[in-house]
Amino acid sequence: MSELSRVTDLPVATLKFYLREGLLHSGDVTSRTQATYDESHAERVRLIRALIESAHLSLARVRQVLETLDEPPSQRYDLLAAAQSAITPACPAAPDPAWTAVARQFVADRGWPMTDDDPLVELLGEQIRVLVASGIESQGQATLEEYADAAEHLAVTDLATVPADAAQAVRQVVIGTLLTDPLILTFRRLAQRHITSGGTPRRP
Repeated sequence: MSELSRVTDLPVATLKFYLREGLLHSGDVTSRTQATYDESHAERVRLIRALIESAHLSLARVRQVLETLDEPPSQRYDLLAAAQSAITPACPAAPDPAWTAVARQFVADRGWPMTDDDPLVELLGEQIRVLVASGIESQGQATLEEYADAAEHLAVTDLATVPADAAQAVRQVVIGTLLTDPLILTFRRLAQRHITSGGTPRRP
């Protein structure tokens, strides 16, 4: 384990904790007190570390991601959906059925897939409710459609580079989404400044 500690730059105590929690698979036992670890262990440790330190996921969420990796769904859509569910925040308030219905209608009109009691749809409903309650007149149906169009373009860019390998796909969806979300917000603010200063968008 000392070699695994050196390769991953993590204390042995942390690696033992991962083992106890079932996040890291056991090594090949060579004696009563010794086991060997290979590159698969190092890769798993790097993923766990990224999920905890970069993605700020709880141990329960990390376990959910790893279970998806260990028994990946056969369909790529289900694999990405499972990875996405691990990073979807809970709705900050109890979902309002009326606003969830509004969100479901919006998603259905876009032709986007959704599930029963879809947490993303519930979250969207709460976000739309907050927008409407704010009284900002610009945040109407047409604006939401524009945002949704932009989101589809982002999704195409995101998924164009997702690897075929299940482990790498989950890693990219989880870590990539969490790290690029703030990047997209920064681009949005820079673009707003560009437009208000008389600039024009590069694409219609």
